[in-house]
Amino acid sequence: MDVPRTRYARSGDVNIAYQVVGEGPIDLVFVMGWVSNVDYAWRESHFAEFLRRLASFSRLILFDKRGTGLSDRVSNTQLPTLEQRMDDVRAVMDAVGSKEAALVGISEGGPMCALFAATYPERTRALVMLGSYACARWSPDYPWARTEAQQEAFIQSMSQGWGVEPVGFEQRMPSLAGDARAREWWTEWQRMAASPGAVLALARMNQQIDIRQVLPAISRPTLIIHAAGDQAMPFGHGEYLARAIPGARLARIESIDHIPWARDTDAV
Repeated sequence: MDVPRTRYARSGDVNIAYQVVGEGPIDLVFVMGWVSNVDYAWRESHFAEFLRRLASFSRLILFDKRGTGLSDRVSNTQLPTLEQRMDDVRAVMDAVGSKEAALVGISEGGPMCALFAATYPERTRALVMLGSYACARWSPDYPWARTEAQQEAFIQSMSQGWGVEPVGFEQRMPSLAGDARAREWWTEWQRMAASPGAVLALARMNQQIDIRQVLPAISRPTLIIHAAGDQAMPFGHGEYLARAIPGARLARIESIDHIPWARDTDAV
């Protein structure tokens, strides 16, 4: 499959890059975690196969969140809130004529999709959260999140190696740790997705995510998919989401990868 054509949707005064792949009966909005680049995603064979499989039964809608990838950059001191990112999803859906879609959010993309499902149930066919979480900050009642010290250590690793070495690769795709081509792509993906300054600002912003109060308001069918051995987001995150969202179903994958397309495309 060739790289799909990238188009732009207007969300306020910001241009959001998006792609549409497939012609299935279900609209499926795929939301990457953290940062992305919709063009460059197709250059990694595992990722491309994952997207093709999703597009085989849906009309797959991909986009880069504002401030990342091919979408308009924003000031590092005025980063988008989850609410603004949620409006970007709505703008992309409007641009492609999608009245209702299933939302699939990976990692940090999950909380934004959950907020969308709670806010716009009439436009949400279903919610899927993949390797995701409800809160990014450790507390006694939410012990699966990173501690402040762990978060600062990761930010320090990004400040030193972003776009120069595969920061975070082993923790997110340990099953591909020996794949030199995947490691090289991950390093390039970082450069294509966000500048060093932007990614540090985004990481600090994402540390503030806490949607626990929103979860009981979600009324759409919800599937939580989580790897049992996820080294970036421990399995407890998925168990919490499944308990907190009414009627949610938890699907446990026997895997050590956080990124689902590394080895888990078939299972997902």
